[in-house]
Amino acid sequence: MATLSTLHFGAQTDEVTSLLRIVNLVRTGEATTRPEIGKVTGLGRGVVSQRIDQAIHYGFLKDSDFAASSGGRAPRTLRFHSEQGALIICALSAQRIRVGITDLDGKLQKHVQRKWDITQGPVKTIKELFKQIDALLDNQEAPAVWGVVIGLPGPVDFASGRPAAPPLMPGWNGYDIRTPFEQRFDAPVWVDNDVNLLALGERARRREANADLIYCKIGSGIGAGLLSQGSIHRGANGAAGDIGHVRLPESTAPCRCGKVGCLEAAGGGWALVRDAQQAIDEGSDGPLAALAKKQPITLELISIAAQAGDPLAISLIQRSAAVAGEAVSTLVNLFNPGVIVFGGAIASAGELFLADVRQRIYERSMPLATRDITITLSVNDALEPLHGGVELAIEQLFDVTFPRWFADGRPSPERCTIR
Repeated sequence: MATLSTLHFGAQTDEVTSLLRIVNLVRTGEATTRPEIGKVTGLGRGVVSQRIDQAIHYGFLKDSDFAASSGGRAPRTLRFHSEQGALIICALSAQRIRVGITDLDGKLQKHVQRKWDITQGPVKTIKELFKQIDALLDNQEAPAVWGVVIGLPGPVDFASGRPAAPPLMPGWNGYDIRTPFEQRFDAPVWVDNDVNLLALGERARRREANADLIYCKIGSGIGAGLLSQGSIHRGANGAAGDIGHVRLPESTAPCRCGKVGCLEAAGGGWALVRDAQQAIDEGSDGPLAALAKKQPITLELISIAAQAGDPLAISLIQRSAAVAGEAVSTLVNLFNPGVIVFGGAIASAGELFLADVRQRIYERSMPLATRDITITLSVNDALEPLHGGVELAIEQLFDVTFPRWFADGRPSPERCTIR
């Protein structure tokens, strides 16, 4: 691709500024024909034509189909050259990894998922991710990688890309995840909490760019992603939304983080599995106990058994809903979201969980904060974290850092990530 590297962005020229804006207008679909671009930007026809020719020459835009005629000659539309680069999305959970490859519009081209124990540590996990990525990119004509997103099931310092004492991930604390990926792909890399990716994916699915939304994931652990006017609220060090370790006043259950009485130790997936196994060992009978003889107990299994009417499973799901609803109600009063989405393995319990969690949130929250609130379950799509990772990559590339690397024709780690 030709580049604009001779045009320096320190004193950004009108030419480059208008060129960058035109590319973004076409990329977002806000204006896709020359007349539309002229109307939105206020630039003359000759300047618009010149800038578009430049954008096509530099590889950012391509001519596309003709638009509908409004009486005269039908104008030709333009499209963003999304196939010139690829995005890599890696979504990790406690027991699974997912890897997806997309174009620059975020369209998923290939993906793979497999079981993987996150406690195997960062070195083995990164090696496995590279193996899966290489298999998906096994094509001599594969486009250059423009960005990598990695979602982790624990707190992350977003600026450095390093996990911060993640309870589910022994051996990962402070590990430099970003550098190996930058060195392998020569592309910017962003590492974030997996629930933040889920919140961004929900924003895209709802097509609510300015959403005030909480995504609460209840899987093995519990975490929340907070969207304020469409933007992720991470807090000063990336710890915002880590509600799994909020203290429940009356609980004395030991938590994996080393503390006592955490929300996760009472209502998280691993806690429900622990208590289900204990109850079965003490003689509890029913569908869940029968299933447990054939396969390991998981939160998904508990949720399915609860839907089938198993008393033990129902009581466990209701307890999770009660404690989660209590914790989230505090966020509702402080944050006043318009939407709360519950996802993770708990979503398999359906209305059984949702009814109880709604009741607790309405009981504990201020009337004004819940007046127009929507409380719902996620779509429970296995590809949700990949879609959310795409949203983060596109946001960082084209909303946050685009002016820094546009002149080079391609993003670089130096221009796109905080150092």
